[in-house]
Amino acid sequence: MKDSPLGAASIPIPAARRVNGSLADYFALTKPRLNFLVVATSAVGYYLGGPGRPDVVSMTQAVGGTALVAGGAAVHNQLYERDNDALMRRTRLRPLPDGRVSPGDARTFGLALSLAGLVLLAVRTNWLSTALALATLVVYLAVYTPMKRRTSLSTLVGAVPGALPALIGWTASHGSIALGGASLFAIVFLWQIPHFMAIAWMYREDYGNAGFPMLAVIDPEGRRAGRQAVLYAAALVPVSLVPAFAGIAGAVYFASALVLGVALLVLAGRFAAMRSESAARALFFGSIIYLPLVWIVMIVDRW
Repeated sequence: MKDSPLGAASIPIPAARRVNGSLADYFALTKPRLNFLVVATSAVGYYLGGPGRPDVVSMTQAVGGTALVAGGAAVHNQLYERDNDALMRRTRLRPLPDGRVSPGDARTFGLALSLAGLVLLAVRTNWLSTALALATLVVYLAVYTPMKRRTSLSTLVGAVPGALPALIGWTASHGSIALGGASLFAIVFLWQIPHFMAIAWMYREDYGNAGFPMLAVIDPEGRRAGRQAVLYAAALVPVSLVPAFAGIAGAVYFASALVLGVALLVLAGRFAAMRSESAARALFFGSIIYLPLVWIVMIVDRW
């Protein structure tokens, strides 16, 4: 890497300090950038799941409940991984490893967010959306988070709760999963793999220092990470076209999704061939652009 992260032994661990977390620290514990994706995907799912234009209040309640559950899961994830985070340059200044929020306060905060989100969904949506939100919480914390320290397969497992918010939003307005909801889930699930393969490659030394066996760590040459990126990007191309056949989008979306999917596949292929930081960064930014464009075109075409 061009700017290689330092080894674990050379990363200064913050000394004990007075714990007095600010609102910004507690907000940071919810992983707001990741939670923005949750809000966007659940909102898209809700909008596309209904028969017409959605009720704004009901949509806000469904999306808000989903965001609260995701935020609570993020807090508990950081609580569990705080020792590992202290060894990584990109995470060592998070509120828990930096000592700005105590583990006890973080645990209470995360539990309050998760319960509030589940109650809101249970009261204002339906049992299916609430069950999916609970499944998101359980899989993320009880399965993915412990697996992350043990096997590279955790990336695939983590993609399940990462994709469920779209389905939570869909079922909140539609009442059942159906082909349309399943296709939204599949799009987000498949999209995450090339996205995270790029991240893992860019920060492979950081992950290695923290003891996370990502594919880019256990296979330093990057061949396996490259193959995974190409495989899932290739699968995403036909799967992304399913909404057009499910009746939630039309010809404009079909053509746009095809072009966007091929473009992402090209970036994944370039990463697999070069296995360089520049190729990984291009795939990373390409994936960030891909998903919002897919949602936007799908919504516009629905109009």
